[in-house]
Amino acid sequence: TTDVVVAYNLTWKSTNFKTILEWEPKPINHVYTVQISPRLGNWKNKCFYTTDTECDVTDEIVKNVKETYLARVFSYPLDAISSTGEPPFTNSPEFTPYLETNLGQPTIRSFEQVGTKLNVTVQDARTLVRVSSTFLSLRDVFGKDLNYILYYWRASSTGKKKATTNTNEFLIDVDEGENYCFNVQAVIPSRRANQKSPESPIECTSQEKVLSTEMFFIVVAVMLVVIIFIIVLSVSLCKCRKARAGQSGKESLPLNVA
Repeated sequence: TTDVVVAYNLTWKSTNFKTILEWEPKPINHVYTVQISPRLGNWKNKCFYTTDTECDVTDEIVKNVKETYLARVFSYPLDAISSTGEPPFTNSPEFTPYLETNLGQPTIRSFEQVGTKLNVTVQDARTLVRVSSTFLSLRDVFGKDLNYILYYWRASSTGKKKATTNTNEFLIDVDEGENYCFNVQAVIPSRRANQKSPESPIECTSQEKVLSTEMFFIVVAVMLVVIIFIIVLSVSLCKCRKARAGQSGKESLPLNVA
C-alpha cells in the first residue's frame, strides 16, 4: 500500500438532489471504491474498483434527503485488489442534501398580460426523489420553504422591480399597453448557503399600444371636428359653384330691345 495514491479533495456536486461525489487524482496504477453511509447508518459500497474520479450516489441520498451523509474513497493497487487488509481511504465532508443541494435553473411555464395585470407561472423542476413510483418536484420536497423571485421591467427601460411568492404563480400590476420583460429565480430563504438558483431565460410580452380612455375621446372629438369642417366646407363650395353657375346663366341671356 505504500505506492498507492490516496484520494484527496473529495467534493459533493449536487443539483436538485442529483448527487455526484468527486475527488482527485486520476489513477495510474490503482483503482478506487466508494462507500457511503448516513451519519448513524451502515456503509454501502458504490462504484467498485473504478478508474473514474467520480461516483453517482444519488440513489442513496434520495432515500432520505434530510439525512446527513458521509462518504469515503478507498485506494487499491491494481495487483492487490483481492487483498484482505483494509486499503487506505479518505473521508469526505458531511453532506445534507436538503440543506446543500444546489437549486437548478427554473422554467417559466406560461405568462399572460391582460390590461394592467401580468400573470406568470413557474414550472417546478422534477427531482429523483421518489415516493412509491412517483418522482417528486422541488415543490413537493421543499413545500413552503421554496420561494420564487420574479424580476420584471418595462421593455423600454432598464429599471428592474421584483416580486416574491411561496407558490408557483405571480400576479402583478403593470402599466396597460406597455411591454414587459422578466425572468425568475428559485430561492430558499431559510438556508445559510446555496440559497438561490441561476436565473431563468428572459421572456417578454408583446402588447400592442392601447390608447387610454381619455386619449380615445380626444381623438374621436378631433376626428368629428375635422369631419364636420369638411362637410361644411363641401356644402359651402357647392353653394358657391351653384351661385356662380346661376350668375353666368343670367349674363349670357340677350338684352330686350326697346
